[in-house]
Amino acid sequence: MKLYRFLSADDTAAFCHKVTAALNKGWELHGSPAYAFDAAHGVMRCGQAVVKEVAGDYHPELKLGEL
Repeated sequence: MKLYRFLSADDTAAFCHKVTAALNKGWELHGSPAYAFDAAHGVMRCGQAVVKEVAGDYHPELKLGEL
């Protein structure tokens, strides 16, 4: 099955570490990163979609971050 996650966080090094951790767990980048101003909090936010192929069947209870 193919899994999809959208990672997001404030524009800090923590976001880069979040994406790097996912890549090192076998996730692959999917599309371009997103970058937008969060007016409610006054910060820039980043986002990146990632995908991963794994064995098994999909069910909503999957903990995508643990795969």
